[in-house]
Amino acid sequence: MDFNIPSDVLDEIQLNIENLINGFDIPDDNKLDVIKKINFMYTRTKQMSLIDPLTGLYNRRHFDSCFEREFMRAKRYGNALSIAVIDVDFFKNINDTHGHSFGDFVLKEIAYLAANTVRTTDLIFRYGGEEFVIIFTETDRDNAIVPLDRLRQIIEEHNFRFNNTEIRVTISIGISSDIQAQTPQEMFDNADKALYKAKETGRNQIISEA
Repeated sequence: MDFNIPSDVLDEIQLNIENLINGFDIPDDNKLDVIKKINFMYTRTKQMSLIDPLTGLYNRRHFDSCFEREFMRAKRYGNALSIAVIDVDFFKNINDTHGHSFGDFVLKEIAYLAANTVRTTDLIFRYGGEEFVIIFTETDRDNAIVPLDRLRQIIEEHNFRFNNTEIRVTISIGISSDIQAQTPQEMFDNADKALYKAKETGRNQIISEA
Protein backbone atom coordinates (compact mmCIF):
# COMPACT_ATOMS: atom_id res chain seq x y z
CA MET A 1 0.00 0.00 0.00
CA ASP A 2 1.30 3.44 -0.93
CA PHE A 3 0.70 6.09 1.74
CA ASN A 4 0.19 9.49 0.16
CA ILE A 5 -0.32 11.45 3.36
CA PRO A 6 1.85 14.57 3.79
CA SER A 7 4.07 14.50 6.87
CA ASP A 8 2.59 17.68 8.36
CA VAL A 9 -0.92 16.22 8.08
CA LEU A 10 0.21 13.09 9.94
CA ASP A 11 1.72 15.26 12.67
CA GLU A 12 -1.56 17.15 13.07
CA ILE A 13 -3.58 13.93 13.18
CA GLN A 14 -1.33 12.50 15.87
CA LEU A 15 -1.58 15.64 18.01
CA ASN A 16 -5.38 15.76 17.70
CA ILE A 17 -5.72 12.10 18.68
CA GLU A 18 -3.51 12.54 21.74
CA ASN A 19 -5.54 15.57 22.83
CA LEU A 20 -8.74 13.59 22.35
CA ILE A 21 -7.49 10.64 24.43
CA ASN A 22 -6.27 12.92 27.22
CA GLY A 23 -9.80 14.27 27.44
CA PHE A 24 -11.36 10.86 28.12
CA ASP A 25 -12.53 10.04 31.63
CA ILE A 26 -10.30 6.97 32.03
CA PRO A 27 -7.31 6.17 34.29
CA ASP A 28 -4.07 7.87 33.31
CA ASP A 29 -2.29 4.50 32.91
CA ASN A 30 -4.85 3.49 30.30
CA LYS A 31 -4.43 6.79 28.49
CA LEU A 32 -0.66 6.34 28.44
CA ASP A 33 -0.95 2.82 27.04
CA VAL A 34 -3.28 3.95 24.26
CA ILE A 35 -1.06 6.93 23.38
CA LYS A 36 2.03 4.67 23.21
CA LYS A 37 0.26 2.34 20.78
CA ILE A 38 -0.94 5.26 18.66
CA ASN A 39 2.55 6.78 18.59
CA PHE A 40 3.94 3.45 17.39
CA MET A 41 1.33 3.23 14.64
CA TYR A 42 1.96 6.88 13.75
CA THR A 43 5.71 6.37 13.45
CA ARG A 44 5.18 3.31 11.26
CA THR A 45 2.65 5.11 9.04
CA LYS A 46 4.87 8.18 8.72
CA GLN A 47 7.82 6.02 7.71
CA MET A 48 5.72 4.19 5.13
CA SER A 49 4.64 7.52 3.64
CA LEU A 50 8.31 8.13 2.73
CA ILE A 51 9.00 4.70 1.24
CA ASP A 52 8.42 3.37 -2.26
CA PRO A 53 6.47 0.14 -1.69
CA LEU A 54 8.06 -1.76 -4.59
CA THR A 55 11.76 -1.16 -4.00
CA GLY A 56 11.88 -0.18 -0.33
CA LEU A 57 13.82 2.96 -1.26
CA TYR A 58 12.76 6.48 -0.34
CA ASN A 59 10.08 7.88 -2.64
CA ARG A 60 9.92 11.07 -4.68
CA ARG A 61 8.11 13.04 -1.98
CA HIS A 62 10.95 12.39 0.43
CA PHE A 63 13.48 13.26 -2.27
CA ASP A 64 11.95 16.72 -2.71
CA SER A 65 12.34 17.60 0.97
CA CYS A 66 15.75 15.95 1.39
CA PHE A 67 17.31 17.52 -1.69
CA GLU A 68 16.10 21.00 -0.82
CA ARG A 69 17.59 20.61 2.66
CA GLU A 70 20.94 19.31 1.38
CA PHE A 71 21.09 21.95 -1.35
CA MET A 72 20.53 24.77 1.13
CA ARG A 73 23.08 23.28 3.52
CA ALA A 74 25.69 23.05 0.75
CA LYS A 75 24.98 26.65 -0.23
CA ARG A 76 25.22 27.90 3.33
CA TYR A 77 28.42 26.12 4.33
CA GLY A 78 30.11 25.85 0.94
CA ASN A 79 30.03 22.05 1.02
CA ALA A 80 30.31 19.88 -2.05
CA LEU A 81 27.12 18.20 -3.23
CA SER A 82 26.38 15.88 -6.14
CA ILE A 83 23.16 14.47 -7.50
CA ALA A 84 22.83 11.58 -9.93
CA VAL A 85 19.76 10.68 -11.99
CA ILE A 86 19.73 7.05 -13.13
CA ASP A 87 17.56 5.48 -15.81
CA VAL A 88 17.27 1.81 -16.73
CA ASP A 89 18.12 1.40 -20.41
CA PHE A 90 15.38 -0.01 -22.66
CA PHE A 91 13.14 -0.70 -19.69
CA LYS A 92 9.98 -0.62 -21.82
CA ASN A 93 11.41 -3.48 -23.87
CA ILE A 94 11.86 -5.50 -20.68
CA ASN A 95 8.21 -5.00 -19.74
CA ASP A 96 6.98 -5.65 -23.27
CA THR A 97 9.09 -8.78 -23.77
CA HIS A 98 9.07 -10.40 -20.34
CA GLY A 99 6.10 -8.83 -18.57
CA HIS A 100 5.65 -6.26 -15.82
CA SER A 101 6.46 -8.76 -13.06
CA PHE A 102 9.90 -9.17 -14.58
CA GLY A 103 10.20 -5.39 -14.83
CA ASP A 104 9.31 -5.03 -11.15
CA PHE A 105 11.92 -7.65 -10.31
CA VAL A 106 14.57 -5.70 -12.22
CA LEU A 107 13.73 -2.50 -10.34
CA LYS A 108 13.95 -4.27 -6.98
CA GLU A 109 17.28 -5.85 -7.90
CA ILE A 110 18.72 -2.51 -9.00
CA ALA A 111 17.52 -0.91 -5.77
CA TYR A 112 19.26 -3.67 -3.79
CA LEU A 113 22.49 -3.37 -5.77
CA ALA A 114 22.50 0.42 -5.40
CA ALA A 115 21.89 0.27 -1.66
CA ASN A 116 24.83 -2.11 -1.29
CA THR A 117 27.17 -0.08 -3.48
CA VAL A 118 26.96 3.51 -2.26
CA ARG A 119 27.82 4.79 1.22
CA THR A 120 25.26 4.62 4.01
CA THR A 121 25.38 8.43 4.15
CA ASP A 122 24.25 8.71 0.52
CA LEU A 123 20.51 8.92 -0.07
CA ILE A 124 18.82 6.74 -2.70
CA PHE A 125 15.34 7.34 -4.05
CA ARG A 126 13.03 5.80 -6.58
CA TYR A 127 12.07 8.93 -8.45
CA GLY A 128 9.42 7.32 -10.60
CA GLY A 129 9.01 4.54 -13.15
CA GLU A 130 12.49 3.23 -13.96
CA GLU A 131 14.31 6.34 -12.68
CA PHE A 132 16.35 6.51 -9.49
CA VAL A 133 18.11 9.44 -7.85
CA ILE A 134 21.09 9.43 -5.52
CA ILE A 135 22.13 12.42 -3.41
CA PHE A 136 25.84 12.37 -2.53
CA THR A 137 26.24 14.66 0.46
CA GLU A 138 29.54 16.52 0.89
CA THR A 139 30.82 14.85 -2.28
CA ASP A 140 32.30 16.48 -5.37
CA ARG A 141 31.86 15.20 -8.91
CA ASP A 142 35.01 13.06 -9.07
CA ASN A 143 34.25 11.30 -5.80
CA ALA A 144 30.63 10.72 -6.81
CA ILE A 145 31.58 9.24 -10.17
CA VAL A 146 33.66 6.48 -8.52
CA PRO A 147 30.73 4.65 -6.81
CA LEU A 148 28.41 5.48 -9.71
CA ASP A 149 30.71 3.81 -12.22
CA ARG A 150 31.12 0.87 -9.86
CA LEU A 151 27.31 0.57 -9.69
CA ARG A 152 27.06 0.83 -13.48
CA GLN A 153 29.53 -2.02 -13.90
CA ILE A 154 27.90 -4.17 -11.22
CA ILE A 155 24.52 -3.86 -12.92
CA GLU A 156 26.00 -4.53 -16.36
CA GLU A 157 27.60 -7.75 -15.10
CA HIS A 158 24.65 -8.87 -12.96
CA ASN A 159 22.45 -11.79 -14.07
CA PHE A 160 18.83 -10.71 -13.71
CA ARG A 161 17.13 -14.09 -13.38
CA PHE A 162 13.37 -14.42 -12.83
CA ASN A 163 11.01 -17.33 -13.59
CA ASN A 164 13.79 -19.26 -15.37
CA THR A 165 14.53 -16.32 -17.66
CA GLU A 166 17.83 -14.48 -17.48
CA ILE A 167 18.67 -11.12 -19.03
CA ARG A 168 21.34 -8.45 -18.81
CA VAL A 169 20.50 -4.84 -17.95
CA THR A 170 22.39 -1.56 -18.21
CA ILE A 171 21.80 1.91 -16.80
CA SER A 172 22.54 5.45 -17.94
CA ILE A 173 23.51 8.12 -15.45
CA GLY A 174 23.52 11.91 -15.43
CA ILE A 175 25.28 13.78 -12.67
CA SER A 176 25.50 17.38 -11.53
CA SER A 177 27.76 18.82 -8.85
CA ASP A 178 26.98 22.46 -9.57
CA ILE A 179 26.11 24.13 -6.28
CA GLN A 180 26.31 27.44 -8.13
CA ALA A 181 22.85 26.58 -9.44
CA GLN A 182 20.25 29.04 -8.21
CA THR A 183 17.74 26.45 -7.02
CA PRO A 184 17.56 22.72 -6.24
CA GLN A 185 15.38 22.30 -9.32
CA GLU A 186 18.05 23.86 -11.54
CA MET A 187 20.69 21.52 -10.17
CA PHE A 188 18.39 18.53 -10.66
CA ASP A 189 17.60 19.66 -14.21
CA ASN A 190 21.34 19.81 -14.97
CA ALA A 191 21.69 16.17 -13.91
CA ASP A 192 18.56 15.25 -15.88
CA LYS A 193 19.94 16.90 -19.03
CA ALA A 194 23.18 14.98 -18.56
CA LEU A 195 21.15 11.77 -18.29
CA TYR A 196 19.43 12.43 -21.60
CA LYS A 197 22.80 13.10 -23.19
CA ALA A 198 24.06 9.77 -21.83
CA LYS A 199 21.09 7.99 -23.36
CA GLU A 200 21.35 9.80 -26.68
CA THR A 201 25.05 9.07 -27.09
CA GLY A 202 25.10 5.34 -26.45
CA ARG A 203 23.66 4.52 -22.99
CA ASN A 204 25.42 2.49 -20.29
CA GLN A 205 27.57 5.47 -19.34
CA ILE A 206 27.88 8.46 -17.04
CA ILE A 207 27.67 12.02 -18.31
CA SER A 208 28.42 14.97 -16.04
CA GLU A 209 27.07 18.50 -16.17
CA ALA A 210 29.16 21.02 -14.22
